Parts: sequence; structure tokens; C-alpha cells
Amino acid sequence: RGLVKELNATLLQLTPPEHCYHMTVEQMADNDTTVFIARDNGLAVGCGALKRHDGTVGEVKRMYTRPSHRGQKIGARIVERIEALARNEGLKRLVLETGDRHPAAWTVYEGAGFSRCGPVLDYPDTEWSVFYEKSLA
Repeated sequence: RGLVKELNATLLQLTPPEHCYHMTVEQMADNDTTVFIARDNGLAVGCGALKRHDGTVGEVKRMYTRPSHRGQKIGARIVERIEALARNEGLKRLVLETGDRHPAAWTVYEGAGFSRCGPVLDYPDTEWSVFYEKSLA
């Protein structure tokens, strides 16, 4: 819960509330979502999630690394784990929405082979959002 609270606060500093598409802790506990937590000596320092949509598409959600641990490739390792699980489950495509003021996140996604694309799933096409996709086929 602490990481999610920090993530939400960070997003609200950069993006108007109506354009923050938060996933609650309760939603993260749904059967269609798998959450990954990175730890340093037992302390949760990063997170990310895979949300399954229709048997073929997975969405990367709730990516966050605590400021004290940034620059250590934690986000990249979480994305690798998400992708590995998605491939193992036979998903064909990963998608995500991130903010227009999150260049560090773009670097992680582009480094993992994601490409920018148009709006995905049911997200509105706004100036505040940047969309990515990656084929797993």
C-alpha cells in the first residue's frame, strides 16, 4: 500500500487528477492482475503489474520505483518479469498508458522494445497520455 500511495502522489504532481488512471490496491488484487514487488533487504522499493484483458492482451500497470532506488534498473527488471509472464501465458501483445511528463518511464519501455502507438484499450486520446505497445507473437 505504501508504494501505491507514493505512486499516486507522484502522478498527481505531474498530471491533472482527471487524467490519472489509478488502479486501486483492491483492483490490483483481482484474479486478472499479477503484481510484482522489488525488494531491497525486505523493503519494498518498486512495483509493477500485469493486467490481463481478453486472453491475448496484457497491460503493464502501476510501474513505480522509489526515488532512493532509481537508476538501478529496477523498472526494467520488473518489465522483463511482466513480459516473461505474459509470454508464458500466451498473451500476444502488451500495451500501456503513461503520462506525457514521464521521460524516465519512456526510457524503460523503449529499452524493453515497446513502441509508441495510438490510444489503447478504453483510454481517451488526450495530450496527457503517451501509449506504448509490444508484440509478443
